[in-house]
Amino acid sequence: MTTTELPATFLPTPLGGTLINRVRLADPAEYAHLPALELSDRSLSDLELLATGAYSPLSGFLGEADYLSVIEHLRLSDGTPWSLPITLPVTEDEAARLRGRIRLTRGGVMVGLLDISEQYAARKSLEAREVYRTEDPAHPGVAALYEQGNINLAGEVTLLEVPRGEFPRYHRTPAEVRAVIEARGWQSTVAFQTRNPIHRAHEYLHKVALELVDGLLLHPLVGTTKNDDVPADTRMQAYEVLLEHYYPAQRTLLSTYPAAMRYAGPREAILHALSRRNYGATHFIVGRDHAGVGNYYGTYEAQEIFQNFTAEELGIRILKFEHTFYCQSCQQLVSPRTCPHDPSHHLVLSGTKVREKLRGGEALPSEFTRPEVADVLRRAYARQQ
Repeated sequence: MTTTELPATFLPTPLGGTLINRVRLADPAEYAHLPALELSDRSLSDLELLATGAYSPLSGFLGEADYLSVIEHLRLSDGTPWSLPITLPVTEDEAARLRGRIRLTRGGVMVGLLDISEQYAARKSLEAREVYRTEDPAHPGVAALYEQGNINLAGEVTLLEVPRGEFPRYHRTPAEVRAVIEARGWQSTVAFQTRNPIHRAHEYLHKVALELVDGLLLHPLVGTTKNDDVPADTRMQAYEVLLEHYYPAQRTLLSTYPAAMRYAGPREAILHALSRRNYGATHFIVGRDHAGVGNYYGTYEAQEIFQNFTAEELGIRILKFEHTFYCQSCQQLVSPRTCPHDPSHHLVLSGTKVREKLRGGEALPSEFTRPEVADVLRRAYARQQ
C-alpha cells in the first residue's frame, strides 16, 4: 500500500524514487471507535496530495526534525529538496485527546486515517519569517498560519477515496496523469501552474514552451485561494473555451491540481515544481512573481531560489520567463528581451485593473485576453452583481 512501482519509462522518476500511494478503500464503520479530527480545506487538500503521491517522498504530515529542516534549510532532514512544511495543526485541546490512530473527517464524514507518530509545537514566528519572508498578518499565508492551532501532528496518512471534487472530468492523480502522458508518447512535458484565468501573455509562454517539448500539462490549482481570486469554476470554463479554439488538443492536457494556495512566493514555486515532477512533467514554467501576493517578493525571486539546488536534485527543468506583454509598436506579445520600446508602448493590466473592468461591465482588450475568455469572465462577474 505504501508505494506504486512504475515500469521502465521515459517519465521522470518521482522525487525519492517511488510514487507514494496511501489510498485504500475501507469501511468507515471499522474505525468508528477511533477519535476523530475534522480537517480544514487546506488539510484535506494536503491529505489527498500526500496519499496520491503528489508530495512524494512524503507519506504523511511532517515530524519535527523534517519541519525544522524544511524551514531552515529548504530540505528534509535526509537532504531531499523540500520547501514548504506540510503539517497538520491542531489546538492544544485537540492534541490532548488525540493519540495513536485517528479518523480524519470532513463534514463529519470519515475521509482518511492518521497514525500519529509525534506531536510538537509549531514555531509560527520562525515559519512566518523564513517561509513567507514576513510576519505581517496582512499576508494571507501568514494570517492562515497564525489562525491555526499551535500543535502539529505528524504521521503517515491513509486516504479512503480520491475526492474528484467539482471537476471530476479533469481531476487526475499523479499516477493517472503519468498514464496519459505515457499513452500519448510525450517524451517531454512542460507543466504550467495557474490560479488565474489564462491571458495572452500566459498563452505566449505556453506556445514558446511547446516549441521545445512534446506536451503541455495545463495544471490549474483548484484548492482554497484568496476571496478576491477568480473562482475555480469560472477559471475552468475559461480554460475550456481557450483550449477548444487555440491549443493543439493532442499536445495539451488540462488537469486540476487540488492544492490550496499558500502565497509563499519563491518557496511555493519549488513545491509546485517538485510536485509536477511527481505528476510526470520534465519541465516547469516559472514566470514573474510566481505564487506571490502584494509586494512581499521580488519580481524574479521565485526563479532565483532554484539556484539552491542542482539540476539532478530537482529532477525537473525550470523554464524561466521574463514578464511578457503586448507592445503596440511591435504589434505582438513580447518581453523585455525582445522589445526595444519603452513602457509607454506596452499594454499591461494588473489583476486589480482587470477586476475593476469586469465589475464595471467593460470589455477587456483582445490584446490582453482572448474574446472567448473575456466573455466567460464578464458573465461570471455580472452574476455577482
